[in-house]
Amino acid sequence: MEDTDELGAPALRAARAELSRSLDLQADRVRSLPLTRLERVRPGEDTSPADAVRAGAQALADLAADAEGEPRRALPRLATHGLGDQLAVVGHDLAAAGDGAALAAAHEVLARVRRAL
Repeated sequence: MEDTDELGAPALRAARAELSRSLDLQADRVRSLPLTRLERVRPGEDTSPADAVRAGAQALADLAADAEGEPRRALPRLATHGLGDQLAVVGHDLAAAGDGAALAAAHEVLARVRRAL
């Protein structure tokens, strides 16, 4: 039997599916960008797009840990070419375990990553 929350089972299933689609699109975008573009800090900014992806993956991992009642743990720092996969894995963990509020927060994280790219 599926857990329900404030969204109800059908709405929660739809929200999880939408997050999964968004994660797949964002992860594919990260995977397709040249490494030099991901690693380059743009003028007027303090961090690179790769840093933003790492921060986004960590935020998703933290949300997933909270949803599962587990302690938060720092993600390993992967090479730039692995960031799309890392984002996808932690995001799909959250999509499977998160409630409506966590899924909404995940969309905000993905929006920040998207703007940084």
